[in-house]
Amino acid sequence: MFAINYLAVFIGAVVYMMYGGIYYSILLSDKKGAHNEEIAKNQSEGSIKYLFAVIIAFISSFFVAILVQWTGAESLVDGGIIGLVIGLLISIVYFKNQLFGLMSTRSFFIAIGDHLTIFTLLGLVHGLMV
Repeated sequence: MFAINYLAVFIGAVVYMMYGGIYYSILLSDKKGAHNEEIAKNQSEGSIKYLFAVIIAFISSFFVAILVQWTGAESLVDGGIIGLVIGLLISIVYFKNQLFGLMSTRSFFIAIGDHLTIFTLLGLVHGLMV
């Protein structure tokens, strides 16, 4: 049996939210770009999406904590590798969706860049705090 480090879950969720805020602020800083019109057209209305983003940050951090503990990771590098593997698995799903035309190539690269980075960061946080 293993014990979840809830401080690491909290820190991971905060890192996730900070990263998301920075990543998407930079991504959306070019207000006149055609890709921003596509993003604006497809995003949800209202502020409920921000509440869900916070919930997803905590859930993601919690699941990475479980995987890092379950695999017996004992270091920053071990955690980072586990996070990278999670990001790669998610990227494979996005790749399939992109191949079938469910998302644009630009959206594909944005999504995989986001997920590869954040899950590696979460793995590093949890690997550090094992």
